[in-house]
Amino acid sequence: MTMKGKQQKSLERRKRRREEVFKFEPSPEVIYMTEEGKESLEGELHKLLSHDRKHVLADIRESRRMGEFIEDSDYDDAKKEQALIEGRIQELQEILRLVRVVPKRYVPTDRVGFGTIVELEDLDTQKRVTYQIVGPFEADPLKGRISYESPLGERLMGKRVGDIVEVRVPVGLKRYKVVALGR
Repeated sequence: MTMKGKQQKSLERRKRRREEVFKFEPSPEVIYMTEEGKESLEGELHKLLSHDRKHVLADIRESRRMGEFIEDSDYDDAKKEQALIEGRIQELQEILRLVRVVPKRYVPTDRVGFGTIVELEDLDTQKRVTYQIVGPFEADPLKGRISYESPLGERLMGKRVGDIVEVRVPVGLKRYKVVALGR
């Protein structure tokens, strides 16, 4: 193949990638996440594997070495902690196996979708609040990150600027107006 032919194929591949459209389809086989969410889980897993697991194993060895001189409760506590750590490691590994990162370039700004930052106006109080729509494993409403599976997140999906959203909350019905969308 000539140099010109290689360049042409490369341009065609890049063009196809740009035209590729991300389709958000919630499914039990896929866990959608932002890049930041995935990195956070990977960081937690790394800490558990490289620090916490080693620390608890050292505690178990120390409890065994002390034998009768130390209460059995120290050994039991260390074994319980080990079980919790191993369980969380397995959980994180399974989550990360199913993760599909949604690149920022696919985050819609013409309507609410996964990753969209939504500014809302509470129609009762006129107060404004901003949320990013994320997956259930990275949701933290106090930090402005709500799951697309939450009652509000579910109602917001597909809405556009100017749309009104009603959501049932423990104290009644809340009404929000979508004020702005971004990435």
